Amino acid sequence: MQSARFSVFAIALTAGVSIAGCSGSPNVNQANVSGATKVSEGGSGGVAGVGTSLAGSVAQGGSLILDLPDDLAGAPGIGGAPADPYPETLPVGFVPANMFGGYLIGNEITSADGAGDEPDASTESCGTTILAVIRDFKADGKNFEGHAIGDDRKLVLPELGDDRKPVFQGSTSVDPTIKDPAQFADWYRTVDGLNKAYRLQIWFAPNNGVTSFQSTQFFPLDGKGFGNENNNHNYHFTTEIHTRFKYEGGESFKFTGDDDVWVFINGKLAIDLGGVHNAEDAAIDIDARAGELGLTKGKVYPFDMFQNERHTADSNFRADTTLNFVDCGRIVPEVPK
Repeated sequence: MQSARFSVFAIALTAGVSIAGCSGSPNVNQANVSGATKVSEGGSGGVAGVGTSLAGSVAQGGSLILDLPDDLAGAPGIGGAPADPYPETLPVGFVPANMFGGYLIGNEITSADGAGDEPDASTESCGTTILAVIRDFKADGKNFEGHAIGDDRKLVLPELGDDRKPVFQGSTSVDPTIKDPAQFADWYRTVDGLNKAYRLQIWFAPNNGVTSFQSTQFFPLDGKGFGNENNNHNYHFTTEIHTRFKYEGGESFKFTGDDDVWVFINGKLAIDLGGVHNAEDAAIDIDARAGELGLTKGKVYPFDMFQNERHTADSNFRADTTLNFVDCGRIVPEVPK
């Protein structure tokens, strides 16, 4: 990259993603990387948890938005390393993905976590480390590890809910992959006994003009939450990402993964890969769909992504984009139902 004004971003993930806060917008040198991600040695240790109390603000639709502190946001320096929003090698403490990028599981999220001011919409770029929320679930034989396998489109309404969560509308499938529809409302909410939520930081590596996170074995919750449940990996979780991008023209976003994936741009459903299935892909040409999505060049719009891993035995997550993200993620606390 020549500068941070136009950041390019690509994700390749198999199971779950989340976003972290920003670290400014310094100049960036472009790295041309092909093949496997460059990984710095000696960087797989843990990071001490953070118990910061933050102030709150209410966003449109009544939802509360978190602005994460520096130790959970952007691409912070970890273990004394300098802060760099565009690192070219795996940040210290991150686990390398098997293709591109890496991730870091943070503290478990509780209702005691606070909220901060919404990030400044004038920010030009946020960097390549993103914060998400990932929630572990138990295999219940209904929604997670159920017998129904296959595509299950139109599970959610085409408009994002006021709380910035997808709204379930029912299945049109002959054999629905969701057997307990009432539970869907809590897939992206933290509910004692039903799920356990964690912060997840994703680092996107430089990859031939874009940045990429790609894992064909994405199991960030192995040994955490409710455990692996007698499997080789922890296969049952949901992830959500809430960020914003500045529409400048010519952008695209492509995703490949399993299972359900829903991407909302400006609150409107732009990708629907619902169902329990093998890795599938979808792409968005932003210019071609600007009218449908209500986009005007030069303005900032929300980008919300939801992905679920609901069945053994694979977990794939990949996305590639040239969207200029202007904040690196927020946690949207639950609004009472």
